[in-house]
Amino acid sequence: MERTTPLHRPWLRAIALSLALGCFAAQADEKPGDPVEFQWGVKIPLRDGVRLNATLYKPREQPAPLPCVFTLTPYISQSYHERGMYFAAHGYVFLTVDVRGRGNSEGVFTPLLQEAKDGHDVIEWLAGQSYCNGKVTMWGGSYAGYDQWASAKEFPPHLATIVPVASPKPGIDYPMQHNMFYSYDTQWLTLVSGRASQEGIFGDGAFWAAQFRRWFEAHAPFRELDRWVGNPSPHFQAWLDHPTLDAYWDSYSPTPEQYAKLSLPILSISGQYDGDQPGALAFYREHMQYGSAPAKDNHYLVIGPWDHAGTRTPKAEVGGLKFGPASMLDMNALHKDWYDWTMKGAGKPAFLKDKVAWYMTGEEAWRYSPSLDAVTARGDTWYLDSVDARANDVFASGDLKRDKPRGGKPDRYVYDPLDTSSVEWEQEESPNGLLDQRGAMLYSGKALFYHSPLFTRDTDIAGFFKLAAWISLDQPDTDIMVGITEVKADGSSVYLAGDSLRARYRKSLREAEPVKPGVIERYDFSRFSFVARRIAKGSRLRLMIAPVNSMYAEKNYNAGGVVAGESGKDARKVTVTLYHDAAHPSALTVPIAAASSVGN
Repeated sequence: MERTTPLHRPWLRAIALSLALGCFAAQADEKPGDPVEFQWGVKIPLRDGVRLNATLYKPREQPAPLPCVFTLTPYISQSYHERGMYFAAHGYVFLTVDVRGRGNSEGVFTPLLQEAKDGHDVIEWLAGQSYCNGKVTMWGGSYAGYDQWASAKEFPPHLATIVPVASPKPGIDYPMQHNMFYSYDTQWLTLVSGRASQEGIFGDGAFWAAQFRRWFEAHAPFRELDRWVGNPSPHFQAWLDHPTLDAYWDSYSPTPEQYAKLSLPILSISGQYDGDQPGALAFYREHMQYGSAPAKDNHYLVIGPWDHAGTRTPKAEVGGLKFGPASMLDMNALHKDWYDWTMKGAGKPAFLKDKVAWYMTGEEAWRYSPSLDAVTARGDTWYLDSVDARANDVFASGDLKRDKPRGGKPDRYVYDPLDTSSVEWEQEESPNGLLDQRGAMLYSGKALFYHSPLFTRDTDIAGFFKLAAWISLDQPDTDIMVGITEVKADGSSVYLAGDSLRARYRKSLREAEPVKPGVIERYDFSRFSFVARRIAKGSRLRLMIAPVNSMYAEKNYNAGGVVAGESGKDARKVTVTLYHDAAHPSALTVPIAAASSVGN
């Protein structure tokens, strides 16, 4: 059973609350009637002598060798029994394989880093089996999406195609995003501790909220969080030793040279509300940047209105936001159609009408574009402004205006990292998180708010927001998050997208540079999540700029030292001042959607 991020803190999705490695695939509803031959305990030898444990599903009446599909998972292979039954009943040999050190596989588990060479070896072993025709592919999302990219960079000769779904990219969105770690890291590491499934512990949200609250209220260093939750982890400590995007994180993913050599067809799948969207799109963009022209021409992308679990089994509702019937893609059928095309010579899947398929919420229809950039027709600029520096109240807020500001006093908020008032609200579960405005109310007086005028007509937005904010601090560092919501005519709201930034990395995620107190600098929030939504006539946009202060996030005490080692004794209040005058035109860029490249 898939666990998803609590969505009642939606603007923190960009940092603290993304379930970066959501774990258990929601199962297929279809119960195939065709007989399937089943074999448990298949042993797959690796180059170093370690043997992985696999469960084999194949058509009982198999007259000739077939393409093989496998998933490589740390979540115990029986979790994907229904997927195995489906694909074996539809003309494929399917194997669920426990990764090294998990389930009934031998060896020692080292999260993520081990999968490249192991995946290569599984592919080549499968290609030599009597039931395989030499064509091998992979299935899966989240961790099993990542290990498809990891395996592909090893160039196993018999890997025919990959379909990476909701793929986290190490260093990009897991176990940190924008160089900020998650408390969730310790929860996930507990799930994959030992060999058996720890799903019962992992899935107890109240338990984890209580553990994180104890740590948060004690103002203890983030580096000690694994001990606070009762599971000291060398993996957690190793990750914290690499707080910047460096060669350690680069080693997990393809290099530019490896992207250039990739020649197999690829279908990438992500969701607008998937916490691993940043990783999935980073893999996609890097292949588009470095891949050869023929390879890029064989790379398709689907972005649906789904959360993490929904990228494998779509749901008609996420966080209280409901979608139309068109959103409910049969993902098993899409995978099968893709495999049929790339490994059996069938026609291209009918759903893939252009290189990028994306879903417009509000319109409740799929649109198509020749590239991800072509999703956006243009960017409209809205300038931040306020009257008498009054932007701290969610109701009496600042403004988003089309005209450039001519002057005006700067706006500011004060953030005290010893403030723990958010925990009561954060512990409450909310099934309607995308619609919940309690967070904005909680931050009223402690953040900055800007509202656009009412939209005079329905307006389609699609792509990525950008915010250029002229800011000064009076401390060497702090963490800032931004969130954008649609506020409807009746006062209800829908969360759209968010971003976050640690001030020391305002120029580069690869090099820290302490802030010089009092110096005004441009902070570019350019890593918003993808959004595609029809903004209704009578709605307005709300922009919130606030501190990151959550028990679900690594706490920055603003002192400028090693963040993971800082504690309450290092805490410094910080004043964040935002400028919006003629010399410092802080502005939000709103992506206006392009029309579909093909008719629906």
